Amino acid sequence: MNADKLSNRLQTVANFIESGSRIADIGSDHAYLPVFLAKNKQIEFAIAGEVVKGPHENATNEINEQGVQGVVNSRLGDGLEVVSPEDHIDTIVIAGMGGTLIAQILEAGKEKLQGVTTLVLQPNVGENRVRNWLMIHQYEITKEQILKEDHHIYEVIVAKKTTERITYSAEQLLFGPKLLQILPNQIFREKWEAELARERTAVQQMEHAKKVPQDRIDKLNHKTEMIKKVLKLEN
Repeated sequence: MNADKLSNRLQTVANFIESGSRIADIGSDHAYLPVFLAKNKQIEFAIAGEVVKGPHENATNEINEQGVQGVVNSRLGDGLEVVSPEDHIDTIVIAGMGGTLIAQILEAGKEKLQGVTTLVLQPNVGENRVRNWLMIHQYEITKEQILKEDHHIYEVIVAKKTTERITYSAEQLLFGPKLLQILPNQIFREKWEAELARERTAVQQMEHAKKVPQDRIDKLNHKTEMIKKVLKLEN
């Protein structure tokens, strides 16, 4: 993968960036995504944010080598600290992190989200935690896509700021309100069949423990019932 040929995962993220956007890509991985978008004239401006010096230097080098330093700005900082009001950022991208970390970054940088209309998020795990944060903070999930790459399954979530109260059911938070609308889907089924097997194994192991964690078992059993219900609906 490079700035000329993105991975399928990052290309999916790129496809959700609206033309003319001003984006901040947090945890930018060599700035491949913003550089690609700049070279294809898909964005007006981008920040490639990194919290560690080494990746920040890699992003800076990539931007300079690709000749897009007039559009893409590499910055060193923690999460949304790299964003300033004068940047007029309208789109935040956070891809390739755990859902808990993505939610923490958004929560810690809430004051930097003023003026931001769109969030494009790709959690590697814990998608429900991201959706729950979006619901609480009045971001409506407008698009979702599930994809498989190199034996890993990813979900991309696009959310728009709204003044309306957002309410998602437990099923929508777990599986994705938009993904539930595209069933049947083979990748979705593959993901949740594997998750169902993992949860069943975990319950069996807990039931044989010296001290049975019944609360945890009850939660996992509830989750497995939700998964079975959705997979049955997909048949």
